[in-house]
Amino acid sequence: MEKLVIVGGGQAAIQCITSLRKDGYKGSITLIGEENHLPYQRPPLSKGFLSGITENKRLYFKSLEFFQENSVQLNLGVKANQIDRDNDLIHLSNNESISYDKLVIATGSRVRKLEFSGSKLNGIHYLRGIDDAQSLKENLTKSKNIVIVGAGYIGLEVAAVATEFDIKITVLEMADRVMSRTVDPIISDYYQTLHSKHGIEFILNESLEKIEGKEKVESVICSSGLSIPAELVVIGAGVLPNIELAEKSGLHCDNGIYVDAYGQTEDKKIYACGDCTNHPNERLNKRLRLESVHNAMEQSKTVSSSIMGNKIAYNQTPWFWSDQYDHKLQIVGISGEHDEVFVRGSLGASKFMLFYLKEQKLIAVDAVNNPKEFLICRKLVENQVKITSDDILNQSKDLNDLII
Repeated sequence: MEKLVIVGGGQAAIQCITSLRKDGYKGSITLIGEENHLPYQRPPLSKGFLSGITENKRLYFKSLEFFQENSVQLNLGVKANQIDRDNDLIHLSNNESISYDKLVIATGSRVRKLEFSGSKLNGIHYLRGIDDAQSLKENLTKSKNIVIVGAGYIGLEVAAVATEFDIKITVLEMADRVMSRTVDPIISDYYQTLHSKHGIEFILNESLEKIEGKEKVESVICSSGLSIPAELVVIGAGVLPNIELAEKSGLHCDNGIYVDAYGQTEDKKIYACGDCTNHPNERLNKRLRLESVHNAMEQSKTVSSSIMGNKIAYNQTPWFWSDQYDHKLQIVGISGEHDEVFVRGSLGASKFMLFYLKEQKLIAVDAVNNPKEFLICRKLVENQVKITSDDILNQSKDLNDLII
C-alpha cells in the first residue's frame, strides 16, 4: 500500500485529504501537525472567534471521527524536523521517523515577529493560532488602551472587534494609508473613515521604535518619539512562508517552495500546496506566492489530482476577502499593474466597486458590500474581458452581459 504523508494542519492539508479520499485514493495517509489541536480554520480567529460569536468547535474543519472513518493517522503536537530524501523518511521532533512514498508539504505561513526593545513584555500579542486568539480575547476584557501595530487586514479586523469592548484603540501604521499593499487609496480612505467613526485613532507614517514597561506593557514609543499609553499591543506585521523544512532538504525555495503547475517540486515524490508555495500562474504570466483560503483549497485539489495521476494545471484567478464590522471587502485579481481605475456604485451608500484596467482589459475588482455583482466580476476578471468606462459607470448595465 502506498504511504502518503502530509506535513501541516491547515486548509491546504485538509482539502488535500478530502479530495484524495473523494477521488478514491487507497493508500495510507498520515498527517503531521505541529499544534495539539485538530486542524482548524484561521480566518475567524480575527473576526467571529475573537468577538465570541464563533465557538471553538466551529473552527475545526473536521471532527476526530472524520479522520478515523477516512483512515487518516494523526500525528499532532510534533514537528517535522527534516526530510531524508535519500531514504524517503521524515524525522520528527519526538525522535521518531516516518517513511513515505509520496509527501505533501502544506506548512503554511507564520507571523513575522519584530525585534525591538521591550519585545518580551507581557501584553504583546501576535495573532495566528487558536491559543493566540484565546489569549488576546481574554486580555481585551482587562485592558483600557490597546495599540495595534499594522493597518493591514489582521490589524483592522482586530480593531473592529476591539470596538465591542470598553477600550481606547490606536492603530499605528508606517505607511501613509491603511491596507496600502493591496488596495487603491479610495478603499483605504473609505475604511479609515469607517474605523474613525467607530472611535479608532490612526497614527500614520509612524513606526514602532520600542515598548516600555516593567514586566507588562505600559506604553508604545514611536520612531518620532511619540508615546502612546497601552496595556495591550497587537502586532500585525505580515507573515512569512514556512519553507525551512523544504530548504533543509535541498528543495528549491525563493519566497516559497518552488512547484510546477501541478504542485510538484523538483523531487517527483514531493508536492507542496498553500501559503508556503511559489507557483506559476499562466493566466497572469508570472509566479506568485498567495496567502488565501481560495489558493490553499484550489492548489490542494491540483496536488490531489496529480497524486492520483490526473494532471490538471493550477491556473486560478486569485481572490480574497476581509470582514470589518458589517462591511465585506472582496477582491479578485491582482491590481498592481493597472493603468486605469473606475468606481461603480456609491461610496456614500456603502456599496461600491473599483474596476482596475490594464490596456482596457479588466484585471482586478475590489467590491465593498456587493457580493452579487462580485460573483459576476470574478468571471469577468478570469476572462480578462475588454470593458469600457461607460459599462462600469452605468449601473443599469447588467454585468452578466459582458461575460464571454
